[in-house]
Amino acid sequence: MRIILFSSRQYDNDTFTEANTAHGYELHFQESNLDSETAILAHGYEVVCPFVNDQVDAATLERLHAGGTRMIALRSAGFNHVDLAAAERLGMLVARVPAYSPYAVAEHAVGLILALNRRLPRAVARTREGDFSLHGLLGFDLHGKTVGVIGTGIIGRVFARIMAGFGMHILAYDPGTPSDELLALGTRYVPLDTLLAEADVVSLHCPLLPDTYHLIDGAALAKMKRGAMLINTGRGGLVEANALIGALKDGQLGHLGLDVYEEEGGIFFEDHSNLPLQDDVLARLLMFPNVIVTAHQAFFTREAMTEIAQTTLANVAAWQAGTPRNVVHAVG
Repeated sequence: MRIILFSSRQYDNDTFTEANTAHGYELHFQESNLDSETAILAHGYEVVCPFVNDQVDAATLERLHAGGTRMIALRSAGFNHVDLAAAERLGMLVARVPAYSPYAVAEHAVGLILALNRRLPRAVARTREGDFSLHGLLGFDLHGKTVGVIGTGIIGRVFARIMAGFGMHILAYDPGTPSDELLALGTRYVPLDTLLAEADVVSLHCPLLPDTYHLIDGAALAKMKRGAMLINTGRGGLVEANALIGALKDGQLGHLGLDVYEEEGGIFFEDHSNLPLQDDVLARLLMFPNVIVTAHQAFFTREAMTEIAQTTLANVAAWQAGTPRNVVHAVG
């Protein structure tokens, strides 16, 4: 079985090579992003393994299918970058990694909250310059404040448990069934508007679906408590990036932590330090002292990378054995 991994880096090579000792597949690591033009590189590979910013649209799938690809083995939980209807029409199976160390993403979200609240990047830069004053570094106690958790799947629940440990009141919004685990912690499930109006910190942990696209837009930001903090470690498209600028400028949004960005494709996972940043919205966001942007690194722990590699290859093995698992289907 031949597998090609697009958008791969050395850490993918290391973790997948180690996980492959249990399978013995022929792995090829391709640094190029996958799209309709680079799909030719997968000619002769039965399995293609894309990452989150690869373009797995209908045109790409058709070229992959023509080259002999029959399975798309995602090494991610998200699948909004895949045209599932086209895959099903072509008879191509799509499988994902539904969970990989939820602690990695949840803990990163907490790290963003602490760094923003206590102005840690600014404090470190200041002391490195010999300035040990405290002006401009005033934070607030998380204890006793209210955190709003949007999406209470595995990651959202882990995040909520951590914040409960800080002594925060927890509000949750999820159109699905409320979590008994979170209810036992004293969590209140409320409508989205109520969560936005009452939370001091809002953290996004829901998937990107048609119903959640731009869930946080200008109208939603206006409903938030003035000066509140917004954290997004979910999917970039959950937040309308253009709306963030005005909310930050007028103080409606007090702090912003992003690990994902809706136009991150072609920017994140690459070194652009020697070039002007071409995305004007992202460039403006990076200029605010109360904004922290990390480049989709919340998942990036040893444990998560190992789990991703093992699950991805196990998905391939299950498909090969005729018992596919973690399959993603088109809706409607």
